[in-house]
Amino acid sequence: MAKIVTLGEIMLRLSPKGNDRFVQAEQFRIIPGGGEANVAVSVANYGHDAYFVSKLPKHEIGQIAVNALRRYGVNTQYIARGGDRVGLYYAETGAAMRPSKVIYDRAHSSIAEADASDFDFDAIMEGADWFHWSGITPAISDKAAGITKLACEAAKRHGVTVSVDLNYRKKLWTSEKAISVMRSLMQYVDVCIGNEEDAHMCLGFKPDADVEGGKTDAAGYYNIFKGMMKEFGFKYVVSTLRESFSASHNGWKALIYDGNDFYESKRYDIEPIIDRVGGGDSFSGGLIHGLLTKKTQGEALEFAVAASALKHTIPGDFNQVSVEEVESLAGGNTNGRVQR
Repeated sequence: MAKIVTLGEIMLRLSPKGNDRFVQAEQFRIIPGGGEANVAVSVANYGHDAYFVSKLPKHEIGQIAVNALRRYGVNTQYIARGGDRVGLYYAETGAAMRPSKVIYDRAHSSIAEADASDFDFDAIMEGADWFHWSGITPAISDKAAGITKLACEAAKRHGVTVSVDLNYRKKLWTSEKAISVMRSLMQYVDVCIGNEEDAHMCLGFKPDADVEGGKTDAAGYYNIFKGMMKEFGFKYVVSTLRESFSASHNGWKALIYDGNDFYESKRYDIEPIIDRVGGGDSFSGGLIHGLLTKKTQGEALEFAVAASALKHTIPGDFNQVSVEEVESLAGGNTNGRVQR
């Protein structure tokens, strides 16, 4: 299998039990996770050699995050140790018409204040097949943005395929700042992943789709996919298409374009949603595995969509599913019967 490297911040998620609101909570569950860490766990579950690159404090709270990755087979040798804190975020799980809510407490985390000297990216990218990052990493600080660029440059020197999940977060930066940083990083990217908001807020491409109204017709994405491909020279442009009927009920599919053909996946009706945090990351992990192992872009996309549909049924940030489980769903087995 492939050597896959991801770079980013792993945080500790603090969540009330069940669907409790923050103000009701008397205790919080600690759940490690973060965009690129979630992808690393996914590809490790699929049998790849997954490496997560970050910086965490030397103390025991930092070790919680390291241990969580090791538990699921992710190689942590390139995690620098130092700094003062692990980023936190609080997540309240919504239901029906009440949306989920996230509150960040991640300022001045170790990775946000990391220096280029903390990482030897040429050594890290040696022998790698794939490098993945997301727009969250350069958003957390200017220093992290500089480290992301260094990692991308090293990946290109070593002939590594680079993917990005645009992953716009309005609580971390403005669209103007995102566009100024992200567009300059697209020169290193082979596979661009993002939804309609990401493409608009990070790159300035707006699809013809009524997202708030739940109308995500794939045809509305064709022109911006072509425009993105032409401007940045991507090998693939990919978008998830989420229909949000409520916090507990979503429609889920995706679209991929390779410069010649568009492929739209089958649609999944997901109800009830157990936990949608990490849903996009599970899609990215599934897509990376699919593009590395499947014969066609359509097969790769179907694997990714099925993987992310399954993630919505699993508590926590990590997608804890096997290749066999994903392929069973992608093949049409949706009855949920007990496996004996």
